[in-house]
Amino acid sequence: MTTLAPPAADPPTEAGPPAVLPPPAPRPPRRPAPRPPARPGLALAGAVLCVLAAVLLGFAANLTIVGHLQHARDQQTAYDELRRQLALGIAPVGRRDYEGRPLETGAPVALLRIPALDVEEVVAEGTTPQVLMSGPGHRRDTPLPGQAGTVVIMGRQWAYGSPFNDLHDLPVGARLELTTGQGRSVYEVTGLRRAGDELPAPPTGGQGRLTLITATGGPYTPNGVLRVDAELRTAVQPNPPRDLATGWIAGSEQALGTDGNAWLEVFLWTQALLLAALLAVAAYRFWGRWQTWICAAPVLAALGLADSGALTALLPNLL
Repeated sequence: MTTLAPPAADPPTEAGPPAVLPPPAPRPPRRPAPRPPARPGLALAGAVLCVLAAVLLGFAANLTIVGHLQHARDQQTAYDELRRQLALGIAPVGRRDYEGRPLETGAPVALLRIPALDVEEVVAEGTTPQVLMSGPGHRRDTPLPGQAGTVVIMGRQWAYGSPFNDLHDLPVGARLELTTGQGRSVYEVTGLRRAGDELPAPPTGGQGRLTLITATGGPYTPNGVLRVDAELRTAVQPNPPRDLATGWIAGSEQALGTDGNAWLEVFLWTQALLLAALLAVAAYRFWGRWQTWICAAPVLAALGLADSGALTALLPNLL
């Protein structure tokens, strides 16, 4: 019987190092997307559009929400200052302050109350467009409330708080109260006047009269002037000499007057706004969309408000 021998075992082999896979082939570097060629004309057009948008939005805001907020803030500041002066007995009673210096334009001179219209406003010195942004203004060539002669106070119809918007609703006989450094004076409405109406007789014999003036017409479209006449019913207060004769005021302080000197301020603010818009366009190209808008939007909005505020001075002061 033949037996088969088991197969011979393979000779032991020596263990070698583990196999190493070759590294993957390096990917070619990703090339950034080519930037569009620079177009200076397109960049300038974008900057101009930014300027126009900022000015138009700021203009609308100044004549509505922002203007009303500014009026409320200025009125509170003026009320605090007038109350302080009344408490100390240094409130103005003429064209000069208690130190003998001419009154500054915009200084508070009186507190006006119209109970029939629920109006309480601090009256400032002057009737320029800038002064009337903060509230009613006292025409500088007329006596102060309570004194002999005709006192003239102007106020806006629609913009910046619209303090005299309802002046046309004042009935004859309504009371007007004004508080100055000489005390409280009460006037009684005698009539309303528009263009072409008969003028009242000038006050004589130390009598006192008050004339409130505002614009007439639709919203933000003045087409005339409304005057409310009222007679003084309390004692006439002493009238210090005035440094400014009647009628000798600038055209910007007349009814529906505008301030031509505001053009320089408009030019400077527009230059700053255009520069900021050009920088925003450049940042949009090299920095990114969201980063640019987050940083540039507040700057453009602030400059737009300042520029449009200066433009508002070129509009009629009773607007």
